[in-house]
Amino acid sequence: MRADHRRGRSRRNAIMAVTALLAGGGGLVAVNYAANASDVAASAPTTRSAQTISCPDVKGKLPAVPQQAQAEVDRNLQLLDRQTAEANQRLIDTRGQGGPNFVQNAILGPLTDKRKATIDRIAIAIGRTAARPTGLDTLAACNLGLDAPGTQTSGAGSANQSPGGAQGAGGGSGQQGNDSGAAGQSNDGPTAADFVDITKVAPNVRKVRRQAGAFTSRCGVNKQGQHNSDNDIVAPGVSNGAHHVHDYVGNKKVDFTSTNESLSAQRTTCTNGDQSAYYWPVLRDTTRQGPDANALGGGAEGNKGAILVPQTVTITYQGSPTGKVVAMPRFLRIITGDAKAFTNGTKNANAHWSCTGFENKVQLTDKYPICPRGSKVVRSFAFQSCWDGRNTDSADHRSHVAFADAAGTCARGFKAIPQLTMRLTYKTPAAPSFAVDGFQGQRHNASTDHDDFINVMTDQLMKQAVSCINSGRRCG
Repeated sequence: MRADHRRGRSRRNAIMAVTALLAGGGGLVAVNYAANASDVAASAPTTRSAQTISCPDVKGKLPAVPQQAQAEVDRNLQLLDRQTAEANQRLIDTRGQGGPNFVQNAILGPLTDKRKATIDRIAIAIGRTAARPTGLDTLAACNLGLDAPGTQTSGAGSANQSPGGAQGAGGGSGQQGNDSGAAGQSNDGPTAADFVDITKVAPNVRKVRRQAGAFTSRCGVNKQGQHNSDNDIVAPGVSNGAHHVHDYVGNKKVDFTSTNESLSAQRTTCTNGDQSAYYWPVLRDTTRQGPDANALGGGAEGNKGAILVPQTVTITYQGSPTGKVVAMPRFLRIITGDAKAFTNGTKNANAHWSCTGFENKVQLTDKYPICPRGSKVVRSFAFQSCWDGRNTDSADHRSHVAFADAAGTCARGFKAIPQLTMRLTYKTPAAPSFAVDGFQGQRHNASTDHDDFINVMTDQLMKQAVSCINSGRRCG
């Protein structure tokens, strides 16, 4: 793990002269990237003009924003900045690719669609307590401009990471080095060094005391293939907001158009009527081509290979070791793990990889397991189990929930809620020929694994779950 952390720090430290010009939130954005230090040493700096994406100022065109709408407007203005920075990152990463209409079709067009949705949310937020502004949709379209002469553009740096980790403006070095990745992943990883023989890893699992009670939702394995590259938590209203593909179980229609009302009206794959949305990045067999080889979220954004269907998905809510739990509020949203942990570091990482037969001995965080014959790859997730008692979400999608301490105690001001745990098993091809979907620049590193959850249980079903857990029973 230390080696990977050092490698991540050295990559970030090597990024030179990254300039993000963000004019007042949602304003004119131009992101200029310089080369990695190693690239500069290898070749003389270029002195040519490079294209960047420029977008109209939105903040400056807004009327007075009511106090009640200010927080929502600010969040969406920040999202506009991140969308443009992401598009600039993609412009650099794909330079020289595609035909004459590639930039318009693959970058500017999708960016305009995202901005339209975000700007519309700003207008709606203002319109709830004041006159809804009109004409803002004319600010959605962006175009290509030129950097100032002399800007170095031979490499890509990190830009404007979002605090939530699962949404932001790309991360890490665009120059991925010369090491070859797993089949189908090219230089974006993973490499053979990202895999480890689990039989050679020393035991590292610490036993955790838990209450006996548990509540299980049986929701299937997504054999029906409910997939998209949206993320309704971090990018509501934005198509392809995740830039990687998700598996879904539970709620039967979760996408960028979802609302609390639409989620509560949907059917579910769960046998107990649990309408919650459970979703995670797909795992792929990189030896085979998938149907989304040229699609956004898929191969067009570095996520190549055939999507693997989990053999099992186990969803369990567990109790606190220090006392009783209280009910989760309906529509509580939780993200666990960090989709950009390779460049962000391990602060919010929460990946767990193992093999059947080894889970009680070894859990890996930044390596994929090589399992012995007859053993399956296991991904597991343990969500935050402490809630602030007020909010169903927060601006960074993290602050309203927290992990308990080592003794299982929640911090002052937080309440213990049922802890959602998930366990997925897979029959994978031989290493290093599988990889988890992720953002470009994250090298499909095992540490970037993450999971998303929206609680859509009815109050009655949640009450049953809490009663079951607190009374020490196992039900579901």
